[in-house]
Amino acid sequence: MTPAIFGLSGTVLTDAERSFLREADPAGYILFGRNVESRAQLRALTDDLRAIHGRDRLLISIDQEGGRVARMKPPVWDAYPCGWAFAELWAVAPASAMEAARANAHLLGLDLAEVGITVDYAPLLDVRQEGAHDVIGDRALGSDPLAVAALGRSVLEGLARAGVTGCVKHMPGHGRAMADSHKELPVVDADTQALTRDLAPFKALKNAPIGMSAHVLYAAWDADNPATLSPRIIADVIRGEIGFSGLLLTDDIDMQALTGTIPERGERAIAAGCDLVLNCWAKMEDMEGLASRLPPMSAAARARLDAALAYPDAHRQDGDRAFLLAQRDGLLAQVAA
Repeated sequence: MTPAIFGLSGTVLTDAERSFLREADPAGYILFGRNVESRAQLRALTDDLRAIHGRDRLLISIDQEGGRVARMKPPVWDAYPCGWAFAELWAVAPASAMEAARANAHLLGLDLAEVGITVDYAPLLDVRQEGAHDVIGDRALGSDPLAVAALGRSVLEGLARAGVTGCVKHMPGHGRAMADSHKELPVVDADTQALTRDLAPFKALKNAPIGMSAHVLYAAWDADNPATLSPRIIADVIRGEIGFSGLLLTDDIDMQALTGTIPERGERAIAAGCDLVLNCWAKMEDMEGLASRLPPMSAAARARLDAALAYPDAHRQDGDRAFLLAQRDGLLAQVAA
């Protein structure tokens, strides 16, 4: 199995994609707006991916946070609030905020499960910092580490109730970055004492099934490499100080925070200690390069993948959409009251 998550070019697989994916056997897939048209189409696409591999449990993922990060959009799918809506409710009524976040994630997860998506890249555990770049901004669940951890746990629980595995991001924290890692490498100069604030939500949710690394350079930990490519940060901070034991994947390896060819970036990420490389843009040359140059997925990474996909089993609950919607909206209405 290739330790990579690949993107797809359109709403159906091309013949070239089908042939390549069958041979490369990637660990999973990520979907974007270009892959999404209708409920029937999306379910057919995810069923097709499962058929290629003969695995009912397959990592098929999406960024469906709510707010400005949503690949499945109205009018086909409901719109969901951004993370900050729950942070605002936390300031008024913390228990209500947790319940609202859980109900919202359960609703969102039902949408994903219906079309065969098994992993959602949420919740963000990045602690929002005043004056930082807005790439996180209102996507954050708060500026208080305690709130972020509590609401993040509720999101993981809600998704799992729907049969979907969540992913905490961006480890070890993107909230104080002054640049957008999609476009350039953010450099965080805070000292280790200040960075303990960023780590706190990840420590609280160290048993989360999946985590995503940040393409951010933290000078106090590694002055030469961003977290994704840093053996020291992955071993000493993410696996060590945080204590994260789940499946660790990179943020999109194509982002401009990183340098070198896509296969070179992927090799460095795996060598640094990431379990999987996330490659989003369905460029056949890049995917072929990764498949030929990455080592086979390790036994430890495979075990973490299997555990991550099984994570919702102990949490599943029937969900009545009308009830969950009324519950969420009723609780969020406390902010305006």
